[in-house]
Amino acid sequence: MTDPIHEYALQLTRRSLLGRMGSGLGAAALATLTSASAAVADPTEQRFGGLPDLPHFAPKAKRAIYLFMAGGPSQQDLFDYKPALDQMFDKDLPEDVRQGQRLTTMTSGQARFPLAPTKFKFAQHGSNGAWLSELLPYHARMVDDLCIVKSMYTEAINHDPGITYICTGHQLPGRASLGSWLSYGLGNVTDNLPSFVVMTPKWSGRKQAQALYNRLWGSGFLPSKHSGVALRSQGDPVLYLSNPPGVKAEARRRALDALTRLNEQTAEQYGDPETRTRIAQYEMAWRMQTAVPELVDLSKESRATLDKYGPDVEKPGSFAASAILARRMMERGVRFVQIFHRGWDQHGNISGDLPKQCQDVDQACYALIDDLKQSGMLDETLVIWGGEFGRTSYCQGQLTRENYGRDHHPRCFTIWMAGGGIKPGMVYGETDDFSYNIVEKPVHIHQLNATILHCLGIDYRRLSYKFQGLDMRLTGIDQRGPVRDLLV
Repeated sequence: MTDPIHEYALQLTRRSLLGRMGSGLGAAALATLTSASAAVADPTEQRFGGLPDLPHFAPKAKRAIYLFMAGGPSQQDLFDYKPALDQMFDKDLPEDVRQGQRLTTMTSGQARFPLAPTKFKFAQHGSNGAWLSELLPYHARMVDDLCIVKSMYTEAINHDPGITYICTGHQLPGRASLGSWLSYGLGNVTDNLPSFVVMTPKWSGRKQAQALYNRLWGSGFLPSKHSGVALRSQGDPVLYLSNPPGVKAEARRRALDALTRLNEQTAEQYGDPETRTRIAQYEMAWRMQTAVPELVDLSKESRATLDKYGPDVEKPGSFAASAILARRMMERGVRFVQIFHRGWDQHGNISGDLPKQCQDVDQACYALIDDLKQSGMLDETLVIWGGEFGRTSYCQGQLTRENYGRDHHPRCFTIWMAGGGIKPGMVYGETDDFSYNIVEKPVHIHQLNATILHCLGIDYRRLSYKFQGLDMRLTGIDQRGPVRDLLV
C-alpha cells in the first residue's frame, strides 16, 4: 500500500522545504542580494518580478525586439555583396573553399555545385558605405542606425534544430528561450501585459514554410509563467481572454477569487511554484481583458505614422501590423517582443520569392526603427534582425542568370542590430569571395545571445538556473561572451 506520509514528502518542493526550515540564514542572504541589486537597478523604474540581483550592471537597453526571419535569409542577395562571383557564373564551387564541409541531403547528392551570383543590384549607403541590395531600399535610409554583422555562424544545418539553437541555446528541445530568460531575470515593467510576447505574421513568399513550435518561445525548465504569450491576428488577440457568452465580468471575478483561494490553500500545503504561477496568470488574464484591446486598437495612431509602416499596417496579421504593435508594447512596458516571419527558405525561385519577403518587412523595419528613434526610445530599446543560418553560394536545382535556388548554409550569415548598447553605422566581420567561409571576426550565435544579455545589463555567466543537477545557461558552457567591438 502507498505510504501517505511518503507521498506527501515526495510532493514537497525544495522551496517549500526550505521555507519550513526557518529563514535566519536565508534572510541575511536576501538582504545582501537586495542591497546588491539596488546599486545597479534604476530606482525610477517599477518592476514586477525578476531576480533581486538583476540587472548585474547598469543596462544600456531596458527592452528588446527580435525580428526573426525564419528560414534563413540569403545573405549574398541582401547584405554580403560578392561581385567576383559574377565572373564565375555556373563554375563549380572550388573544393578548397568547401573543405569537405557538411551539406544537407537536399544538395549532397548533386553532381555539381555551380556558383550562382546574385541577380540583384547592390549599392553603397550611409557614412560607412555599407553594401545593400536593391531589395532593401528602406534599410538604405536607416543604415547609419544599424550594426550589420556579416560573420555570424552556427553548427545547425536544418531548420528546426537551427531555430531551436539560436532561440534557446541548444539544438534539442526542452531549454528555456531567450525571452523566457529575460522574463525570469528582469521581470516586467507593467503588470497589465506579459513580459514576453510573440507574433507570427503572414508572409508573401514561398507558401511551404517550416512549422513554428511554441517551444521556441517556451520556458523549458523555468516556471511556465515566463513562456511567451502568442498574440493572434484573428479572433481574440489572446486565446480565452474574453468572457464566455452569458458570463458577466462580476461573475467571472467572483469565480476567479474563489479559485484563487483554493489555489492558495494548495500552494501553502505543497509549496509548488507552479500553483503560484497559475494564480498570477489568472490575475494577469483579468487585467489583460482591458489592456490588450487597447493595445491592438490603432485608431489613435496618426495617419502619417500608419503610412510610414506601409499599406499592410492595417491588415491584421501582416508583418507591418506586428511591427507597430511591437512598438506599442515597448511603450506600455513589455520587456521582450519576438516576431517570427516565415517564408525565407528559398531552395528555388529566389527571383520570385525573395522580393516578396523583403517587401513584407523592409518598410516596416525602417518605420519601427524611426518610430523608436523619434520618440527617444531607441537608445533604451535593442532591436535584432536575422534568421537561423544563411544560404549557399552554389545553386540548388536549375541555374539561370535570372533565377536560382540556394540550400542552407550555417558557415556564415548576416544579422543586424540597432538601439540600446550597440554601435550604430557599423559593418562587422567579413566572408570570403564566395560568401562561404568567414575570414574575419567570426561571431557564434552563443556570442550573439551573450551580447543581447549584456545590452540588457546581464552577465551571461551569472544568469543560471539549477536543473537536473546542472547550472543551466542560455549560452551553455560557452565562455566567449559578448562581442565587445559591437558595444557602445
